[in-house]
Amino acid sequence: MERIPILKMGDMLLVTIQVDMHDRLAMTLQDDLTSRIVKDRARGVLIDISALDIVDSFIGRMISNTAAMARILDARTVLVGMQPAVAITLVELGLTLHGVRTALNVEKGVQLLKQTAE
Repeated sequence: MERIPILKMGDMLLVTIQVDMHDRLAMTLQDDLTSRIVKDRARGVLIDISALDIVDSFIGRMISNTAAMARILDARTVLVGMQPAVAITLVELGLTLHGVRTALNVEKGVQLLKQTAE
């Protein structure tokens, strides 16, 4: 089964999506990520989508739902590396990504997570 790697960085988890997301893979990522938040007692989650050219409404909802689940598990989520076309698509679809903070890149995302943890 195809899986997206989740790396631990201190009290944060880093997810770098390097493949085209399909619905089943997104659901597997959601399950894996929530399990790792609990197992690693992570306080932050950084999701890098810089390799994605397209995000459809299902994937957008999955990101938003995953962030909501992370928040319930006491972890904050920052989405980084969003391409302009992806941002345009999300706005056109009317998706607001509640509870998801965004940053331009991984470095700024880590800074944002550290600031919100203080």
